[in-house]
Amino acid sequence: MTRISRLRRYAIRLLIGLAALLALSLALGRFLPVPSTLMLGRWLGQASVTRQWVPLDAVAPAMMRAVIASEDQRFCLHRGVDFGALAEVLDDPDGPSRGASTVTMQVVKNVYLWPGRSYIRKGLEIPLALLVDLAWGKARVMEVYLNIAEWGEGIFGVEAAARHYFGKSASRLGATEAARLVAMLPDPRRRDPRRDSASARRVSSRSLMIGDLASCVLPRG
Repeated sequence: MTRISRLRRYAIRLLIGLAALLALSLALGRFLPVPSTLMLGRWLGQASVTRQWVPLDAVAPAMMRAVIASEDQRFCLHRGVDFGALAEVLDDPDGPSRGASTVTMQVVKNVYLWPGRSYIRKGLEIPLALLVDLAWGKARVMEVYLNIAEWGEGIFGVEAAARHYFGKSASRLGATEAARLVAMLPDPRRRDPRRDSASARRVSSRSLMIGDLASCVLPRG
């Protein structure tokens, strides 16, 4: 067997192994709490991580409306990737922006990939987001997002954030508090949701117009 043939066989085995690991991760991720790469990095560095996983029905609907209003207004309509929005930003000379990322793509980045802006990472995000949307569904994607998002130094997930900043559970968040938490997301280690901000007011205003656009994750009735 030639060296090239051996390398090809090793490469095929590696790809099969990675595919099997991804399939297992997607299957387990439908039911089990999952960490983000940022959380794993903090654990490895022996830094504190504060998170209490909560199911989607233990989060105030106002929080989900605020996330969709700010991060991904077509969340219930696309299959994990908003190709229309993505096409609008791919010509950015500085690389794909936050505006191109759906909630599903942000989940993929936080669970499977690394922070930063690059075409390589975006190229990996797209197929992974399509797989995650298919395997998990909208409600699970939103549940994972709300439980792994960073809301301050060592603070992960909406339950930990709600208790840290407002002294209440995520189920009791009001529209203003939800908007202020979501307004933190672009810079969670510098922004304080206890203070009013123009960003929070914009999120709050958009949330009022969401309505049926959030129907895939909001409780019925």
